Amino acid sequence: MKIRTAAMTDAELLLQHDHHISGQELESIIRLERVYIAEHENGFAGWLRYGLFWDNTPFMNMLYLLEDFRRQGFGTELMRFWEGKMGKAGYGFVMTSTASNECAQHFYYKLGYTAIGGFCPEGEPYELLLAKKL
Repeated sequence: MKIRTAAMTDAELLLQHDHHISGQELESIIRLERVYIAEHENGFAGWLRYGLFWDNTPFMNMLYLLEDFRRQGFGTELMRFWEGKMGKAGYGFVMTSTASNECAQHFYYKLGYTAIGGFCPEGEPYELLLAKKL
């Protein structure tokens, strides 16, 4: 798998799959180089995007792999790539979250993340906040 920083030319493709972000916001974080694209044999496999929690802590907002690329270690590769980039940038701590009724929490636990709290959005399942020291 090849991982690269997203370019503005990737925005249309990402928006076809990512319905959790506006086009304007996606373009903004692409400019900030906060989106990584995963490719397998020159084809689009998925992406990871992040922002900053409290304006100072990397917070992974979205990790998504297309169906054909799941359960093959690509998610782990993307996370390790991102964590490595964050460590090299001088961050000592990263965060993410997932709904408590989703299996993703077990994926993050295997990667060394720890539950540090959460909240309950109205009408939604409890959202777990997870963190990892780099």
